Amino acid sequence: MFKKILYPTDFSELSDKALKYVIRLKEIGTEEVVVIHVIDKRTIKVFSKLYWQEFSITDKTLKEKAQAALTPIEEELKDNGFRVKVLVAEGIPFREILRAEVEEDIIATVIGAHGASNVEEMLLGSVAEKVIRKAQKPVLVIKG
Repeated sequence: MFKKILYPTDFSELSDKALKYVIRLKEIGTEEVVVIHVIDKRTIKVFSKLYWQEFSITDKTLKEKAQAALTPIEEELKDNGFRVKVLVAEGIPFREILRAEVEEDIIATVIGAHGASNVEEMLLGSVAEKVIRKAQKPVLVIKG
């Protein structure tokens, strides 16, 4: 049914909870998981204006840290029998998740409902809520 799914992560506890559901989808035939982490370009833009001299180092560091944090997730999924593709994107999170949904020909997305802080959600809106509203394919929402 859900042969290829998308698993966006922000490395929060709720994302970890969603990962447990992703692993359980193996029981119903999921074969491949595309894991995506999006580095929010709005955060980078603000940081680069404040600390322009260090920005190139920071941008590289953010990507390296994201890749390092994705490695254990990739290994856990592979250990559970999935084919895995890992993506580190830079942009507006919900847009990059929706882009991956289309470009990777995803059947469904599994996402946590509250990954960001409450203040951030009030200011920017929930990434999960925007994905749910705009996704072309089914979205399985894991609530915290």
